[in-house]
Amino acid sequence: MEQLSKSKDFKQSEAINEQTNTSFFIAYIATLVDDKITQKDLMPYLLYGKFHTLEDLKYLLPSRDCNITSDPLDIEEKLLTGWVMIRLKNNDKTVALVPATAEVGREVSPSEVEFTVGGPKESFVESIEKNLNLVRKRLPIKELVIDEILVGTLTKTRVAIIYIDGLTEKEDVNTMRQRLEDINFDQIQDSSYIEEMIADNKNSPFPQLLNSERPMKVISSLVEGKVAVIVDGSPFAIMGPSSVMSFFSSAEDYLMNWLVASFIRILRIIGVIVSIFATPMYVAILTYHPEIIPKDLMASIISSRKHVPFPPFLEALFLEITIELLREAGARLPTKVGQTIGIVGGIVLGTASVEASLTSNVLLILVSIAALASFTTPVYKISTTIRLIRFPFLFFAQLWGFLGIVINVCIILAHLIQLKSLGRPYLEPIYPPRLTDMKDAFIRFPFYKGRLRPGYLHSQKPVRFQLKKENKMKDIDE
Repeated sequence: MEQLSKSKDFKQSEAINEQTNTSFFIAYIATLVDDKITQKDLMPYLLYGKFHTLEDLKYLLPSRDCNITSDPLDIEEKLLTGWVMIRLKNNDKTVALVPATAEVGREVSPSEVEFTVGGPKESFVESIEKNLNLVRKRLPIKELVIDEILVGTLTKTRVAIIYIDGLTEKEDVNTMRQRLEDINFDQIQDSSYIEEMIADNKNSPFPQLLNSERPMKVISSLVEGKVAVIVDGSPFAIMGPSSVMSFFSSAEDYLMNWLVASFIRILRIIGVIVSIFATPMYVAILTYHPEIIPKDLMASIISSRKHVPFPPFLEALFLEITIELLREAGARLPTKVGQTIGIVGGIVLGTASVEASLTSNVLLILVSIAALASFTTPVYKISTTIRLIRFPFLFFAQLWGFLGIVINVCIILAHLIQLKSLGRPYLEPIYPPRLTDMKDAFIRFPFYKGRLRPGYLHSQKPVRFQLKKENKMKDIDE
């Protein structure tokens, strides 16, 4: 209390109850407390209500939570989270604590990162209460369990662990809870802090836990048998265990016909492959394997590179770095300015680079296609990984051509094979191969085909629903 009294927003005062002539002391942190609650729901009862003890006060106040305690640590914790302390005598160690926390933050709004044309528009916000409400109202079952712990020695951030009891594998729940409890860090400002600290391999560029700002995606993960984590102050929830294929699945895939959704998902995966291999293949072919280029196309490439003084590697590296600079500038600047910089900067720099003979127009087209293809990934964190691994492919292509690209592919595959998410294989269902899980991997099969939950999650209830037999109508002669 002495430490709190040094702060100017810590308020404490004495008053007298007119009914019983009982004096009481009230203390709270003004910046955390809602004045409407104190003035309308607390002070009228404290000044004009009839009470003699804290027990009387507990039944008098119209608050669902009124704790009576003498624990200094509990009192301090409650004051720092927006509770009001009431003491009948100045030297009394026992006090009553009443919640009066001010709700500060934005209201539920449409999704900004995971935008979809159809379907629900609501997205998570920074308030953990509002986020849990969005989950609860979409999954109104008694088996839904929400555990809450505090993480961060200084920030004391509330972290909620969500799972469906009797469906989610207990080992996954225990693993998630244990890793959260083992975090020893002073501040937790966002769910990204948690995501990095509980990852199986903290040095991997690949995200090992799926994150989303859409309640619909969190509900789908919970129903599959995953564990979700919501962090107070973060609009993104974390879900695990996750496989690499879940990062290429969009919420909109389940809002359209399965044939269209499958086509778009395959197109998305092809886009990722093009984004990774377009410029490295250009460097490898022009440096080591020009014989595989058709003669008609070779004439166009030679004419476009006739005045370029740099080798293909430096030419590609220059354009790739330029694209990354434009992306970063567009992301950091205000929205309207960022869009202008991205469009105008790309057109001006691309045209000027070709006219100045710094790059060829063929490579400019390839780099533009690769940049566009990288934007097809629905999860932002996997798109940043794709942007990163393009550069090792470029260097390996410069060193050994196609052989270098194959070596780099083998290195990445070896890394992905041993990578895990909460102890589960990250490359599932590709490795280990699971044919049943392929129904929602590269192709999104119809809903009636998805009778089983993903096998790698080891759900306690692997069957999602039972197929109903069609009742054949019989003609009845009257």
